[in-house]
Amino acid sequence: MQARLERLEAVQDAILAISRISASGNDISGFLREVHQIIGRIMYAANFYVALYDAADNTIRFVYEVDEVDVPLDPEKRFTLQSAEESPTASVILNRKPLVMTAEQDSHKAWGYGTRSEHWIGYPLLDQFRNAFGAMVIQSYRADQLYTEEDQALFGLIAAHVSATLQSLRSVDQLEHLVRERTAALHQQIEEKQRAETLQRVLYQIAELSIVTSVGDRKFARLHQIIGQLIPVPNFMVALFEPATSEFRIAYFVDEIDGDQTGIRFPLGRGLTSYVVQSRQAQLFSRERLERMSASGEIEILGNLSAYSWMGAPLLADEHLFGVIIIQSYHPDLSYTDADLELLSFVASHVAAALARLQASEALGKSNRELTETLQALTTAQSELIHQEKLASLGRLVAGVAHEINTPLGIVVTATSHLAEEVQLTRQALQQGTLTQKMLEEFFDICDESLRILTTNSQRGAALVRSFKQVAVDQSHDAARHFDLKRYLDETLLALQPKLRLRQVKIALNCPENLQLHTYPGAVSQILTNLVMNSLTHGLENISEASIRIQVRLDQETVFLDYEDNGCGMSAENLQHLFEPFFTTRRGQGGSGLGAHIVYNLVTGLLGGQIKAYSEAGRGLRYEIRFPKTHKSLAGSGI
Repeated sequence: MQARLERLEAVQDAILAISRISASGNDISGFLREVHQIIGRIMYAANFYVALYDAADNTIRFVYEVDEVDVPLDPEKRFTLQSAEESPTASVILNRKPLVMTAEQDSHKAWGYGTRSEHWIGYPLLDQFRNAFGAMVIQSYRADQLYTEEDQALFGLIAAHVSATLQSLRSVDQLEHLVRERTAALHQQIEEKQRAETLQRVLYQIAELSIVTSVGDRKFARLHQIIGQLIPVPNFMVALFEPATSEFRIAYFVDEIDGDQTGIRFPLGRGLTSYVVQSRQAQLFSRERLERMSASGEIEILGNLSAYSWMGAPLLADEHLFGVIIIQSYHPDLSYTDADLELLSFVASHVAAALARLQASEALGKSNRELTETLQALTTAQSELIHQEKLASLGRLVAGVAHEINTPLGIVVTATSHLAEEVQLTRQALQQGTLTQKMLEEFFDICDESLRILTTNSQRGAALVRSFKQVAVDQSHDAARHFDLKRYLDETLLALQPKLRLRQVKIALNCPENLQLHTYPGAVSQILTNLVMNSLTHGLENISEASIRIQVRLDQETVFLDYEDNGCGMSAENLQHLFEPFFTTRRGQGGSGLGAHIVYNLVTGLLGGQIKAYSEAGRGLRYEIRFPKTHKSLAGSGI
């Protein structure tokens, strides 16, 4: 009787403990581990597992498993649920009924896998709709450790408690799983974006490299560095072909095993390099392909056969062979892919184009030097013209503001003169004793009206001077500072009002309030000024209801500024040349051809951003400008 009471007390404690951890549990694995420990206090529980079922894809995973004989399965791995005749776990889930088996009963079943037990008990885990979402199993491999009917009933009672808790934990687990999947997808997107950005940067560097006229070791060392930004290149070789002798000369050589072989010559034959050249296309070799082609006699290995992965691309331009680029790996964990081969082939085509230009330039050395001198002179002239254009733009701004200030200042002068006359007349009336109350009241009314006129027009003039002062200083000095973009754009547009009012152009600015930037305000002002002046000069001249729309938004740390007018637009052919220096559709009519070019240089250079233009004939012109909120040279500086 005493033992019975102690067991009942232990059972009661176990149920209470499970209820307690059900309320505080926050993950499936930790909850089941504690449940396992509690069960072990009231019955033999050396072998215990819980399998959760996903009806959507008919899979199960063993989220918790402890076994004396079998190796526990990966809790994250999913298995297709077998039929009820193939697996006892599947039988419990699909039939939604408990299953108890002795060793003898188990021997008559054709279960799929797992060590046979002496006693096996499985209970379904049921949701509120009596649908099974898993199974909880306990088993014994020992004949002296069998489960009584009371043990079975207790295990079923515990399974019911576990079901209720697992429903909520399973929902949390599924949510966390979705979050992990989404996070992984975002990481992949970020990696793809970073790779795309790296590829864009590399292509730009290759384009820069392709105009370098030197073919020395430093050029190929730089090429080695550029390719290394995209793929690992521990072993790199450039061999130039000399058609007069049908030989290759190694112009650049870096290798982990072989010593420096720069300058070595070898003939065109049946080696790997020769195979690439004769096939006239890039080739990728694995260790297996190298060994197979070497054994068949298709190729002859001139050096060692230690490469696990080998790539080669011919340097071809207009069917003229200049040489070959070779990349190889001696390590099994670095194998090149078809994508790497495609990249190498692309790089090789650009290098070959550069070599072709070099060959042509050597034949025309004198002409090239003259052309370089001419280009330098043009560059200097261009810089001077750009500077003159900026000063001319500022001068036009000065003239417009001066003209605009004349009106309020003229009104102030008139109002002041009138008020002075009224003061003199009132003083005379007072001295002569003819001042009446009505005359005094009329004098006060005149004073009130004159002061209102003086205040309004002086404030208007002060606003024009203030905005012009800030804009003019910023346009003539390249200095970075903190500023409110909305307020600054308003000031710039205020300074441009004389030009806009003259053409009766309506302008709409949509910019967030209190958008604080730390960059070069002068560049922003110059960009907006040039865009407005270009619209007035080229696009809106004969438009009856001319309008300009400016839309600004902030996305993370990037400012998006869209500028659009409803002018005459541009043809697709002209649009291609919009940002080129000296290109203008108003040659000889006041167009310098530098306005859009200056805008492009300011956006991409000083502001470190990007600009694109879109237009069709008769459909207006739209600019999309993107630049960082904080200039990259100032980011993290605390300035």
